Amino acid sequence: MAKATFKKSVLREYFESIVIAVILALFVRTWVVQAFKIPTGSMENNLLIGDHLLVNKFVFGPTPLAIGRTVLPVREPRRGDVVVFKYPDEPERDFIKRVIGLPGETLELRNKKVFVNGQPIDEPYVHFLTPPSSDYQEVTSFDVRERYGPVTVPPGQYFVMGDNRDNSQDSRYWGFLPRGYIKGKAALIYWSYESGREDYLDEGWGATIKRLGSVVAHFFTKTRWERLFNQIR
Repeated sequence: MAKATFKKSVLREYFESIVIAVILALFVRTWVVQAFKIPTGSMENNLLIGDHLLVNKFVFGPTPLAIGRTVLPVREPRRGDVVVFKYPDEPERDFIKRVIGLPGETLELRNKKVFVNGQPIDEPYVHFLTPPSSDYQEVTSFDVRERYGPVTVPPGQYFVMGDNRDNSQDSRYWGFLPRGYIKGKAALIYWSYESGREDYLDEGWGATIKRLGSVVAHFFTKTRWERLFNQIR
């Protein structure tokens, strides 16, 4: 009987440890940090296809008490933050863009230059596939890559854009981003693997196994070692 009791207690300890580990993992993923991978080139050249990120979900978390907002590192999104969010047109998909316009601000794009409340903003992170048109060039067609707005960002919403301005599906196309759709701030590249967008198009177990096989075979040669643990700015 003693032996049976001992076995039962060991099994129970294992079970309790597993349950606690699962609960902690779910808590961390829901409230603290989440992994995210870059599937497109909309944030190049700052974030590349195949970059794997850690997203800080705590920084924009709810703080019902004033003392919590004072002590804890929690705040509202700021201009320049790279954020992961639920795509408003398809909330089951996650997008990553940079916050450009804040609630209440008036934003306009002139010759690919962003103006906020009538003043140009400095954007050292921006990448263009083609140079902006000059003031002396006539823009014959309406192109939101060249000109947009002016628009005023509604309360509780944000205007987000990709760093690769000529190749980004962002607020210029689908509108403002509600605050409640923002999941967190991109914080760190924990791994970067050289791959193309086509590697992320196929879905299903077959495609996943194929990708894993490719990663194992080329782990050392295709890992971008110089990008590991880089902070995202």
